[in-house]
Amino acid sequence: MADTPETAGKDANHGAGPLGRVVLASNNAGKLREFAALLAAAGIELVPQGALNVPEAEEPHATFVENALAKARHASKLTGLPALADDSGLCVRALRGAPGVYSARYAQLAGGEKSDAANNALLVQNLKDQADRRAYYYCVLALVRHADDPEPLIAEGRWHGEVIDAPRGDHGFGYDPYFYVAGLEATAAELDPALKNASSHRAIALRQLLARLEEQA
Repeated sequence: MADTPETAGKDANHGAGPLGRVVLASNNAGKLREFAALLAAAGIELVPQGALNVPEAEEPHATFVENALAKARHASKLTGLPALADDSGLCVRALRGAPGVYSARYAQLAGGEKSDAANNALLVQNLKDQADRRAYYYCVLALVRHADDPEPLIAEGRWHGEVIDAPRGDHGFGYDPYFYVAGLEATAAELDPALKNASSHRAIALRQLLARLEEQA
């Protein structure tokens, strides 16, 4: 039987790793796969908030760090567990940083549907006459040990690339099929998941976060 927010925290100290179980403040299956793979090596047991019946938090803020922290505190408050949240997005130079913090709702905010396909179509359309296609994925991670943690751990990562006009690759999610990384000669969606997990903005941020956890151990 699935845990509930009321019972989840009772076994918080029985999971693997120094933090025990950690709730991931996301229901995004792609993010869960990436984080689970990255955290497994550190001995941290990750539990998606959906498994604990935690509703998604609002993302009302204009910055990645504020949204990540709000989501982490929300999940921790409802479960009694340490919580990890990320807020991430694609920042395109020619679009003055857009879609940015609104990456997941890019098309929806323009009157379209909320989907990866709609977001990507709008992105390509908005870059139609732009020669500069430089962009980067940006990720902010926020880890709280409890809901009122006064010293949350914050980490960030950037993954540089460029936006292409036609999708390539079957892996990944979001803008991955259109995000080309010259150094790897592939889009994020063409990369083997293990290689992406070693290179991505989330991987960079998570390595930074784990290093800070080790410093405090």
